[in-house]
Amino acid sequence: MDNKHPSELDYFWAALMFYTRIPVPNNALHSQAILDKSRKYFPLIGLIIGAIAAASFLLANLVFEAGLSIALSMAASILATGAFHEDGFADSCDGFGGGWTHEQVLTIMKDSRVGSYATVGLILLLAVKFLALLEIANTAELSVFVMSYVAAHTLSRTLSSTMIDHFDYVQDIDKSKIKPITEQSLTPNDRFISTFITIVPIVLLALFAPAITLLACLTSGVAALSFMAYSRHRIGGYTGDALGATQQLSELVFYLCFAAAL
Repeated sequence: MDNKHPSELDYFWAALMFYTRIPVPNNALHSQAILDKSRKYFPLIGLIIGAIAAASFLLANLVFEAGLSIALSMAASILATGAFHEDGFADSCDGFGGGWTHEQVLTIMKDSRVGSYATVGLILLLAVKFLALLEIANTAELSVFVMSYVAAHTLSRTLSSTMIDHFDYVQDIDKSKIKPITEQSLTPNDRFISTFITIVPIVLLALFAPAITLLACLTSGVAALSFMAYSRHRIGGYTGDALGATQQLSELVFYLCFAAAL
């Protein structure tokens, strides 16, 4: 990296480059220090991915019924992230499902092969997510469906990021694996930016369904904390895979709350 002082845009580019497959400018600065500071924009990445998913649904729904449109929108969001969080969920399923000791869990998590727990877990995750979204699409107004899609992606990434501040990072056995972001806490200013980005889609959704939105947010938070507590019990803290699983599970719980309460 050159001597140019990184800007807020560089921090955003770093987050976009790390968490998605969306191209960034070639002249964007990058370093571990910039990646550390980029965590404030993790919710914005969720908002962007949620917007991609929602826009894909709206475009597909001009031609197809809700079911196929949702499937295509899910595919669009997975392509945009390179299945980044789904991969973490799958590795967590294999690790926690197949490992007994701390070392066994971490060893299985770093294995690139996909085991039976990961296969079954991913199938169930995507199937339940699809059915929950279909339930919302068939029950709620289009505006509520679209905003719930965006809010779930945004909030779930905020919850995943927040876990870094409250749990210990567990060093992976495979030292070649990139450490997921940083143990460095957000500054008050960074936390304000992250919180503001998170709140915007939630407030917009709450304008249409205030009680359900509050319930979904609280339940998603409980789900994230519960999984992290389980991870701490099993391996002493979090790994990048556990953070990915946290994002996926809290996103799913958000949809389930809306599907159940509408």
